[in-house]
Amino acid sequence: MIRRRFVMAALGAALACMTLMLAGCSGSGSYQPELKSAEVAPPVIGEEGTLRVGVNTENPPLAGMGSGKIIGIDVDIASAIADQLGLKISIVDVGSDPAAAIADGKVDVVMGIDAANADSSYWVSPSYLPTGIAVFALNADAGIPTADSDATFAAQVSSKSAWAVSNEFGESALTPTDTLKDAFVALRDGTVKYVAADAIIGLYAAHGLDGGLDVSIVSMLMKPSGYCMAVATDNADLQKAAGDVLASLAGNGTIDVIERKWLGTSVALDSLPVIGDSSSSEGGDDGDSSGNSSDGDGATADEDASDGTGDEGDTGSGDGTEDTGDDGTSGADGEGDGTSGDEGDGTE
Repeated sequence: MIRRRFVMAALGAALACMTLMLAGCSGSGSYQPELKSAEVAPPVIGEEGTLRVGVNTENPPLAGMGSGKIIGIDVDIASAIADQLGLKISIVDVGSDPAAAIADGKVDVVMGIDAANADSSYWVSPSYLPTGIAVFALNADAGIPTADSDATFAAQVSSKSAWAVSNEFGESALTPTDTLKDAFVALRDGTVKYVAADAIIGLYAAHGLDGGLDVSIVSMLMKPSGYCMAVATDNADLQKAAGDVLASLAGNGTIDVIERKWLGTSVALDSLPVIGDSSSSEGGDDGDSSGNSSDGDGATADEDASDGTGDEGDTGSGDGTEDTGDDGTSGADGEGDGTSGDEGDGTE
């Protein structure tokens, strides 16, 4: 009898202990890994324990708004950088003026700087993501368009891409569309053989069509450039620390995974043939997938923004417009708290 009481008491104690352990695991709601020791601190960064990252929220899929949060490729990459540096992350919308944000000390780094348009007032890293006007087709066997091949293109009206097509192939080769989504619909329906668009924005728009559209980039209409990270010119310590981590993320496949999350594929442009040289475009600069121009002087178009219907890690469906238009939201709705290591809204 005494032995039975002892066994029952022992079982009761074990069950009580297990209950406490389970309550401890579930009580917090989510698991947060312990941060590494911070590798940089003020004055190398402006705020103890936090990397302040500038982005342009009018430039999805690099950065944009989804359900009131800042999300995008650059947010995910910046979160990975902060995690490797042992820091939390704070995402700041700096618009189209990264130089002022860096000079005023509002941010430590800025993501999404086009190397072709970089300001000499700040340091830029090697590119981590390619960009340039790409020629899209439904498959890789479509061939490279030539001036005498009767090639037909769709491109968003008044964009740099539309100007490049007209310049290389003539006005008759171009079917202008109100949105980039419409251009890819024309490609899918066989109305045109090619679409001309910014490589990243085009892949995002095609991937966001209902059911997704598998496309291939067969050539470029301008020499590829790349998106870079910017840091103050006099902050050599942060240039090295953040730059080394960015290079590591590119080398170990992390950025490739992030590209696939947002675009459905990774992007490589350097080996593609370049048709002509449209770097001195007279048309409006290609903008973002929410209907806003990046720098541009292109004609205004009243475009719908992306729907922002995706869940965590999913790309939302959307128009993927390239040129100037009404402000809108990005076509993704990634969830997460934006702390280092998470893919999410970029807030602390």
